Amino acid sequence: MAVNIGSILWNRAFLSPDLEACTGDGYRLTYAEVNNRANRFSRLLEERGIRRGDRIALLCKNNEHVISALFGAAKTGVITVMLNWRLQSTELAFILSDCRASLLVYDIPFAATVDRLKQQVPISHFIRVGGQGTDPDLDACLNNASDAEPVIAGGGDDPVILMYTSGTTGKPKGVTLTHNNCFWASIGLMHTIDWSYRYRFLSVAPLFHIGGMAPILANVHAGCTSVFMPDFDPAAVWETISSEKINFLMTVPLMLNYMKMVPGVSELDLSSLKYIICGGSAVPRSLIESYLEMGIKVQHVYGATEYSGAISFWTHDMDFEKSDSMGKAVFHGDIKIFAPDGKVPLPVGDIGEICLFGPQVFAGYWRNEGATREVLGDGFYRTGDLGRMDEQGFVYVVDRLKDMIISGGENIYPAEIEAVINTHPQVAEVAVAGKTDPRWGEIPVAFIVKQPDAQLDANEIIELCKNNLAGFKCVKEVIFTEALPKNSVGKILKNTLRKQLAK
Repeated sequence: MAVNIGSILWNRAFLSPDLEACTGDGYRLTYAEVNNRANRFSRLLEERGIRRGDRIALLCKNNEHVISALFGAAKTGVITVMLNWRLQSTELAFILSDCRASLLVYDIPFAATVDRLKQQVPISHFIRVGGQGTDPDLDACLNNASDAEPVIAGGGDDPVILMYTSGTTGKPKGVTLTHNNCFWASIGLMHTIDWSYRYRFLSVAPLFHIGGMAPILANVHAGCTSVFMPDFDPAAVWETISSEKINFLMTVPLMLNYMKMVPGVSELDLSSLKYIICGGSAVPRSLIESYLEMGIKVQHVYGATEYSGAISFWTHDMDFEKSDSMGKAVFHGDIKIFAPDGKVPLPVGDIGEICLFGPQVFAGYWRNEGATREVLGDGFYRTGDLGRMDEQGFVYVVDRLKDMIISGGENIYPAEIEAVINTHPQVAEVAVAGKTDPRWGEIPVAFIVKQPDAQLDANEIIELCKNNLAGFKCVKEVIFTEALPKNSVGKILKNTLRKQLAK
C-alpha cells in the first residue's frame, strides 16, 4: 500500500487522540482536533473543485493552520507549495505562476502583498487567516465543513510538497518532495537522534525551510508536540523553553549567537531541554563549546531540501574531536564522495562532490527537466558541495563546487580562507570569491564587513592569512563593504561578488 502523509496524521490521532499535537498563541489542539481540522480542509478543497495533483500555496508563518492545510491537502492528493513570506510580491508571483496554484491561504499581515499578487497571477481562490477582508476566513470555512475522513487519494511517489530553492544563481526551482520522501525523512530523523514519544518541540525555524518542515512531519510520526513560534525572538525562545517544557528545537548558528546574548538565562528552569539542533551553515566548535558551558548540548545537522531534510548529524554521542565534521549519514541514507564528473567514487580522504543515496532523494525540480538532469544521477543526488569522508564515515564539507577557485593549477576552497579570516575579532562577516587574473588564472579576494567602530586594514587580513595558510591560498586583495549581498534566506550571493570582481 502506498503511504500517504495524511494517513500518518489519522493514525496518530487514532493512537493518541488526546495527546497535545500543537500549541501556539491562544490555542492548544490535540491530535484528534488537528486531524478533524485537516479533514475539514480536505472538504474545503473538494468544494472548490481542487483535486488530486492540483497545487495550493501557503503564505503563512509557523502556526497550526499550516499543518491542518498541509495534511488535509495530502489526504486528497493535493500538493502544498510552501511560500517564503520574506519574498517580494514579484518573486512570489513567479513561484505561483510556475507551480500554477489554484488556491492561496495567507496570514492577514500579508494582505497587502496578496492584493498585489491578485493583479499578477491567475489564482482562483484566496483564503485569509484572521483579521478582516473580502476573502473568506479560514476558520469560518472549516467550521462549515464536515470532519469525516475523506477518501485517501494518492501517495507513494506522488508529489506532496513543493519547496522553492532560494535561487542564488537564477530563478527559484521547485523541489518536488513525494509522500515517500517525507515518510523516509521522518523515519531517518527518529532513528538517528533522540526523537521520542511525547517530546515537546519548539517550532521557530520557518516552515518554508525544509529544516523547519521536516521536524513537524517527524513529530506527527513519533507523537511529539509542536509548539509554534511565528517569529524568532531570542528572549522569547528561552522563556518558551522554560514555560512549555521544551525538549528540543531546530536553529541556525545566527539564532544561537543571538540567544547567547540574552541576559538572565541561567535563572530560568531549562531542565526539560535535552538538546538543540543547529544547521543551515557551518556550526563553529566554539559555539558548541560555549553552549556546553551553559549545560546545553548543541548537535548539528547537514541537510538539503533536495534530500527531504537531514543528510547527516554530529551528536554528542560521537567523538567531540569530530565536531568540526558534519557527522554521519542519517538512518536509511547513504553518502558517497564522487569525482566532480559525478561518475567515479573517490578513495577515503579525497575531496570530491558529495553525492546522496536513499529514499530521501527528491523526485526532481518542478517542470524543469534540464535542471533535474544536472543534479540527479542514477538513483542519487549531486549536492554541488565539495567534501571528503574519513575512515569512520564522518563527512567534512569543504566548500561549494561552483565556488572553488583554481589558481596556478591549485584548488582553493573559499570556506577554508573564510574560517581563518573569521577568527579576527574585528571581522563581522567575510566572503571570499575568485577574480580572473592573467598570471594565475584566478586569485582569491576577500569581501569583509567590519565590526562597528573597527580599525582594520587590508594588510592585517593578508598577514593573518599568511600566518595560517599556504601562500597560494592567501587572499591577494581585500575589499571592505557595508554589507554582503544575500538572498531572501540569508545566503551570501557569491555569484554577485564574482560579477562585481569581473567588472
